[in-house]
Amino acid sequence: MPKNVKQGILAKDVKDDDASLVLQSLPIGLIVFDKELKVQSANPYAIECVRIQPNADATLAIGTNQNIWGSWNTILLDVLNTGTMRRFDNVSYSFDGKQAILQIICSAMKSDQSGIILLENITEKATLQKQFAHNERLTSLGKLASKVAHELNNPIDGVLRYINLAKRIIAEQGLTKPVEYLENAADGLKRMIGIITELLEFSRNRHSTLEDTPIDKIIDDAVKFYEPAVLAASIQIEKQYANSLPKIKGGNLFQVFSNLIKNAIEAMPDGGKITISALVSGGKIIIKFRDTGQGIDPQAGNSIFEPFFSTKGGKGTGLGLAICRDIIEKYNGTITAENAPDKGSIFTVYLPINK
Repeated sequence: MPKNVKQGILAKDVKDDDASLVLQSLPIGLIVFDKELKVQSANPYAIECVRIQPNADATLAIGTNQNIWGSWNTILLDVLNTGTMRRFDNVSYSFDGKQAILQIICSAMKSDQSGIILLENITEKATLQKQFAHNERLTSLGKLASKVAHELNNPIDGVLRYINLAKRIIAEQGLTKPVEYLENAADGLKRMIGIITELLEFSRNRHSTLEDTPIDKIIDDAVKFYEPAVLAASIQIEKQYANSLPKIKGGNLFQVFSNLIKNAIEAMPDGGKITISALVSGGKIIIKFRDTGQGIDPQAGNSIFEPFFSTKGGKGTGLGLAICRDIIEKYNGTITAENAPDKGSIFTVYLPINK
């Protein structure tokens, strides 16, 4: 902060000094500048929000994009000359390598031809609003995808029926090659159905929430969702949760955990065991899904997280793990896959703890 700028509001008497203390403790930034736009004082909150310069216009200009907001010199002079108040919402301000979203109000004090700038850091509020808007868009997308899927599934189902009828008639005539062609066509249609279903499941975003939710509850919800399939496949699920697991914004984590459980079930057609553990280490939540299936082909490597890569012999769409990675990366987390030392595979999700 420039040496000639004082922290806090200058006081003339005891009463003014009391007002100064109140203003300095308020959770809002306050900058006072004179008719020449020179900064006279700034309270601690303002000093945290922006980089204080000798002049008020330079203070705002140094961290903002003037192509968006225009000339702060012109704006502040207009405020002083006309006595009007100007308000600017969602102003992106870069300061000491960090970026904040500010609400800025510029106003004139007619008594002494000076002006004030009020600053509020609304970064968290703006982020929540952005997430809410994103969820609203996903909800709209889900409704549209549901309608499109319904419109596509009906004709595809009809085409499959006609293919099956044609196969039966041609097979009765002993023509093997046309039957093979029709089977390939049917397999392609079934794959289309699978892709439509999985994309629809992704767009629904059913368990998205902005609320902090215990991580073990999200896992338990995913386990409960697949209980019928687990029982039918004679699979045992063991949970190993650390005490006092932190909360996290639910988002689409339910879908990630559901997909990993589904993959584990499909990897053990003859039964087996899924072990799910969750603990905190190094500032991260670590969740492991371990199965006793056939494991991962070493040649596949990280390709299993690529879209449309499948190890299920054409039965899968190859979208599940790609979607999981995309969701986890939105949390600034990572997901890895490896073979267990004895048998099966281990998928590990690393999530940073909410601050």
